[in-house]
Amino acid sequence: MDVSVVVPTLNGRDALAASLDALAANAPDAEVIVANGPSADGTSGLARDHDATDVLLELSERNLNASRNAGIGVTSGDVVAFVGHDSRVRDGWLESVEDTLAAGADAVTGPVHRRVEGGVTTESLEQSTICGRDVTYFDGGNVAFTRQAVDALDGFDEYLQTGAARDAAHRLAGMGRSVVWEPDAVVLREEKDDIVHRLPEDADESAWGLKYRALGYRLAKNYGMSARVAFRAARLAVGDAASLGADVLRGSAKLSAWAAAAATIVPGTWFGAQDGMNARMADRSPRRNPNGVSSRMDRAMVRYDC
Repeated sequence: MDVSVVVPTLNGRDALAASLDALAANAPDAEVIVANGPSADGTSGLARDHDATDVLLELSERNLNASRNAGIGVTSGDVVAFVGHDSRVRDGWLESVEDTLAAGADAVTGPVHRRVEGGVTTESLEQSTICGRDVTYFDGGNVAFTRQAVDALDGFDEYLQTGAARDAAHRLAGMGRSVVWEPDAVVLREEKDDIVHRLPEDADESAWGLKYRALGYRLAKNYGMSARVAFRAARLAVGDAASLGADVLRGSAKLSAWAAAAATIVPGTWFGAQDGMNARMADRSPRRNPNGVSSRMDRAMVRYDC
């Protein structure tokens, strides 16, 4: 089984070095593609000189999903995996991926150990049922697909600045494809991958606005507009508002922050849902991805074979 690993990165030179070191040690036979956004910290030189790198792609876009999709476009393996530039695969990761996919799964994911003060936290399996569809979620920095599955998805939806992995999980479920949780497919992540830390430096929308625009978009795109979809969005919004309100009461957040977040949730969800319905109409196939790999053949990109 030939495995290709796509590592999207942007201004993450030091973290990327550790990620590539781990791939060299624990997946030495994998094809490694580094998809670099317009970094300005020496990432390009590090990636080109590292023994683990097989292909370096230089992109002009500051878009995580554009980097992921560009990487898909040059992979040669019959398995396509994605590892975050801030994540290190652990011993046994590759074997777990290969064994699970060989057993018939369409995709495999596993725990993300996060190093925090005082120890390490571990993500666990997350599943939900929406409109009768059972969805198994995965972290976009620790997932592997069969070639057939990633081609069926047409990669990730580049409309989304956050939540594209969750969108892909919905689409896989809609196509009847399986995502298997494998406890031994472990990566270690040094810092919490919070939504705020993923925002572009020039983002003109708040983290809360982006989160709820993405939520409205993927729900409307994958399920259409219905009372159940609206109820789910409202339930999540109430939960977030209550959580932030509790932070205000504890003194760990300001009332102004709560008010600002509340003011962005409704319009963010509404505009995202409108865009999601437009996307649903633009791609009525089961893959539900009008902004995927096949739609971006004009991408500005330079390739280096290392």
